Amino acid sequence: MFMSRKKAVMPTAKTALKGRPTAIPTAKTHFINGANLAAPYPDGTELAMFGLGCFWGAERKFWEVGAGIQVTAVGYAGGFTPNATYDEVCSGQTGHNEVVLVAFDPKRISYEKLLKTFWESHNPTQGMRQGNDAGTQYRSGIYTFTPAQKAAALASRDAFAKVLAANGFDAITTEIVDAPPFYFAEDYHQQYLAKVPNGYCGLGGTGLSCPVGTGVPATAPSA
Repeated sequence: MFMSRKKAVMPTAKTALKGRPTAIPTAKTHFINGANLAAPYPDGTELAMFGLGCFWGAERKFWEVGAGIQVTAVGYAGGFTPNATYDEVCSGQTGHNEVVLVAFDPKRISYEKLLKTFWESHNPTQGMRQGNDAGTQYRSGIYTFTPAQKAAALASRDAFAKVLAANGFDAITTEIVDAPPFYFAEDYHQQYLAKVPNGYCGLGGTGLSCPVGTGVPATAPSA
């Protein structure tokens, strides 16, 4: 019980594991479409990054979006330990979140569509957990690469917060910050649920629809 509580408290830069200077080995290509997992990506590609619980199920949510999604990859971000391993992240001593990196073609799919997928695929009100998965690596997070992405993320949060509140849910705990360094997770984690279709997925949404891209008048997002 004590260790469980400890894993749900962020370490500091001073107390976090030191990590390593070189990247851990991972896959070279996407298991489903064969595209290069890491950059360089095709001209015009934009990146998005999200944390919404165990990254196995989270990644599947985004590759299932279909047209416009070029590559998805899982990894670690938002903590202090460079090139952390899965075991280190699960120890609660790196501060990293389990995240999904999405490379997409903005001419074929909007960032708002990715935000809608994010909000509707998990419960963003649970703090340092998602369902039965508890720990700092399961927190809800949107990691933005441009000012436009941040503005869209904040606006979508404020819109969905009203829907959640109207249906009896607590306040959103999602962190929305500039994208930190992304560290690719190990080979076996990449597109895990395509390799193991009946594998574990702990994600569960609220059953509510996020009013993104529905014509609902936008309001100025709060900071």
